[in-house]
Amino acid sequence: MLAERYYRDGEFEKATQLFKSLFEKNKYNTAYLKRLVSSYQETSKFDEVEKLLKKRLLEKPKHTYLNVELGYNYEKQQQKETAKIYYDKAINSIKTNNNMGGLIGRLFNDNALLDYAVLAYKETMRYNPNANYEIQIAQIYGEKGAFKEMFVSYIDLIDKNENYLNSVQRLTSRYITDDRLNENNILFKKALIRKSVSNPKNVWNVLLSWLFVQQKEYEKALIQEKALFNRNPKNIVNIINLGFNSFNNKAYETAKKCFDFILEKSPFIEQVLTANLYTVKIAIVTNQENIESLFEAIFNRYGKKSATLKIQLEYADYLTFKKNEPEKAITVLTTAKAIAKSKFQQAEIKIKLGDVHVFTGNYNRALIYFSQVQTSIKNHPLAQKARFKVAQTSYFKNDFKWAFAQLKVLKASTTQLIANDALDLFLIISDNQPKDSLDLGLQLYAKADLLAFQNKNTQAIDTLQKVIIDYKGQKIEDEAIFKQANLFAKINRFQDAINNYTQIIALDKEGIFVDDSLYLIAEIYESKLNNTEKASEYYQKIIFEHPSSIYLVDARKKYRKLRGDIVN
Repeated sequence: MLAERYYRDGEFEKATQLFKSLFEKNKYNTAYLKRLVSSYQETSKFDEVEKLLKKRLLEKPKHTYLNVELGYNYEKQQQKETAKIYYDKAINSIKTNNNMGGLIGRLFNDNALLDYAVLAYKETMRYNPNANYEIQIAQIYGEKGAFKEMFVSYIDLIDKNENYLNSVQRLTSRYITDDRLNENNILFKKALIRKSVSNPKNVWNVLLSWLFVQQKEYEKALIQEKALFNRNPKNIVNIINLGFNSFNNKAYETAKKCFDFILEKSPFIEQVLTANLYTVKIAIVTNQENIESLFEAIFNRYGKKSATLKIQLEYADYLTFKKNEPEKAITVLTTAKAIAKSKFQQAEIKIKLGDVHVFTGNYNRALIYFSQVQTSIKNHPLAQKARFKVAQTSYFKNDFKWAFAQLKVLKASTTQLIANDALDLFLIISDNQPKDSLDLGLQLYAKADLLAFQNKNTQAIDTLQKVIIDYKGQKIEDEAIFKQANLFAKINRFQDAINNYTQIIALDKEGIFVDDSLYLIAEIYESKLNNTEKASEYYQKIIFEHPSSIYLVDARKKYRKLRGDIVN
């Protein structure tokens, strides 16, 4: 430790003495040798290095890795031709002494001699079929910017051992983007297709499907997954997961095809019911007309029982927030409550019952249900969700002190989504509670929040407009403008949303919502209004004016993509 400290502090004379002593007692420790050699070189004692390494080679001629260090010693003296002689000796030794190949490759890599490192690893694999250095080779190619060769190496690695699939996906994801025209995406796809032609395997379909998902080409991913299913029906699970992924990314058409496929092919009732659940979810989110009949057909076929509980909860949610029929929803949930088999199912039903009672303004009844969940399954994520619902309901009924107390606890929730929601509401209350007893602005804002919760978006927008007018210049003004902007975007009033976000930026260039507003404007222009020029303008503002923003990385990536750069 002392030797290392001297070395890192640049006291190389002291480091030399200690590493010399350490190496003499531990002649097989390459780390001590490396540090001793480096300490000599830092003090220009190249002759000492040469004597040390040549002596060691005479003592241990099989330690051919020492030729790498000897060659590098000449390289540091600008004697490149002599250096090459020793590098070649190290490489040539692998043929008869391939157990040194891995170390030789690593030393070349440590000395930034990347081409030699690749050559050493390849020679080692050539003479030792059991050796596998494809991952090291691929990483070196990535470091050099030779992405075509890098992708080929990663694919060769999987060809030798499919257990590396997850690692390759993780490593490759650093270089590809969601843009199918990105040069790296094209190179990876070409390498995959070439390999699949020369050596067909299921794993190439898996990787192609994964690539298409990264590029948000879910339809193409589905084609690959169907091919895998035809070879092995167990792969139906991948189609379910692709359905979830497509749904979460609003690719509803592909999601529908995935779940239709499950309904047609799966022999397992759990998978069939999951597919039915997402079929109605897709119908709801895409505003189809036959939603009631879809639910009716499912319940007629599979019954209202424990197995269809999630579909019953979805039906209650639909009746309440889409059809404005909360009493009918309560009947559905009360029936479900009687057949629920576990305390966790009971908890889910009670949370939904609480939501319905909040919708109707029956806050006390809602609080009873939420509190029952908290008590019955302590420390479970559903209990944390129920605690948040207690805080939210207390906020809706203007009991801000009790809501604040609950949110204080929830900020540290282990469930990230709950923690984020709790923090947002915590900040709204803490930032906007007045010093005196009158909190009329916060009450009006909470009313707008309740209307948004009830899916009464137009009324919520109107209420927020009253907050903006009546409490101009107060902290709650920018909260109201931002909330209203989000609601405008939700109901596709995109220009109104942009106007609001622009107003927030103008109000306070250092405000907490400024980078959010810039990013959301850019997103609207890019994905909703197809105005890439304006989108680029706002992404650029985040990059140059808000370098500490959480959106910086994403904004830079999207800006480069819109500009047509190759994003690595």
